[in-house]
Amino acid sequence: MDSFGKILISIGILLVIVGGIMVVGNRFGLGKLPGDIFIQKGNFTFFFPLASSIIISLILTLLLKLFRR
Repeated sequence: MDSFGKILISIGILLVIVGGIMVVGNRFGLGKLPGDIFIQKGNFTFFFPLASSIIISLILTLLLKLFRR
């Protein structure tokens, strides 16, 4: 049961980090980068933040590698 608590704490910390990146990222234009796919036709809108997802993935990878050492 002790390991389950550690897993829940780790997931919580990860969610806080991702949430912080999303809040801070909006101020720096994350989500509106060249490479993000945005299609709007009539009343249909499709948005896929490809470039933003890659940047977030790189940042999280670096953070996790630092914390695991």
